Amino acid sequence: MTAIKLYDLAGADPARRFSPFCWRTKLAILHKELEFDAVPWRFTEREALAFSGQGRVPVIVDAEETVFDSWAIAQYLETRYPERPSLFGGATGMATTRFVNAWADKVLHPALAALVLIDIYAHIRVQDQDYFRTSREKVFGKTIEQVSEGREAKLPAFRQILEPVRTVLQSQSYLAGARPAYADYIVFGAFQWARCISSFKLLDAADPVAVWRASMLEAFGGIAGAALGYPV
Repeated sequence: MTAIKLYDLAGADPARRFSPFCWRTKLAILHKELEFDAVPWRFTEREALAFSGQGRVPVIVDAEETVFDSWAIAQYLETRYPERPSLFGGATGMATTRFVNAWADKVLHPALAALVLIDIYAHIRVQDQDYFRTSREKVFGKTIEQVSEGREAKLPAFRQILEPVRTVLQSQSYLAGARPAYADYIVFGAFQWARCISSFKLLDAADPVAVWRASMLEAFGGIAGAALGYPV
């Protein structure tokens, strides 16, 4: 079987792959026991994705199929490869995971971005920095520097929004239960995003979320833990 081609966000160093959405997709592909070839892509390389009809990653090419958006890719993999391990554990699991996906996108990511945005800027190519600054400052309504200012004071609030995750992980090993599944990959993608571009310490070592994160870094032969990034 030919490996899936994955267009994967990279920093100035092509080995620095930091997109939380691309990490969701990588782990989903591995969960399905499939192989992928990751193609480095940067923010301003829109023409490279023109074939997909849009300009963001992740994008996968699987034989004749092109799919973009991490959630759509997960659904595609589940439908295209039903005989392989399930990402959701059935329709009910998919519906519940859809909530996790929305929570991560709307709550977790904005809170985390406020802590690491300046570090992302520092790790991307010079020719991508104007785009990144303009687009992110439009979203936040302030400069990148202002967003990240005083981030130590914002850390307790960030840790507080993790309380639902923490509560679940005090009762079971993974968000999906005894084994990781797509719900775990969604939330872990955010932490891997931070690890790959920032040395800012997000969690205490004894936090159940930190213990879970360590397990996720070791999953699938340690692919996430081996990725270029900072100690956690």
